[in-house]
Amino acid sequence: MAGNNKRRANKQGGNHRKPTAKDRKYFKELLLAKRRDLVGDVNEMCDEALKNSRIDAAGDLSAMPIHMADIGTDNYQQQLALDLMDGERKLLRQIDEALNRINTGTYGICIGTGKRIGRARLEAKPWARYSVEYARMIENGLAPGEPQ
Repeated sequence: MAGNNKRRANKQGGNHRKPTAKDRKYFKELLLAKRRDLVGDVNEMCDEALKNSRIDAAGDLSAMPIHMADIGTDNYQQQLALDLMDGERKLLRQIDEALNRINTGTYGICIGTGKRIGRARLEAKPWARYSVEYARMIENGLAPGEPQ
């Protein structure tokens, strides 16, 4: 009977077993790969966003837009790139926090409840700090925490 309850719990809530050393290594590699991709993206966006500023700083007036609408478009594109960079930097911080949790042995534990985060959630979002249930509670304003 107890075996049936365990199987039923796993079907309903996913696999909530403690991550093994092999699991931690797997998720660490996933996180490091995602981090490398993001760092490259952020650097590329930063270079692109600041390109116009560098031209202006160098005094190259030939690169100046002729029409006011062009200036507005340039400003919009620069602001969009800066906003995207901000989002990527936040994700980098979450990845760094997840890597730290791997090193301290707390990876895969919901910081809101102290319970295990299901493997399916960690597969989908290896930097997850909260279980699906707790994340829903945060989104509905029923629990403290920062939405992910």
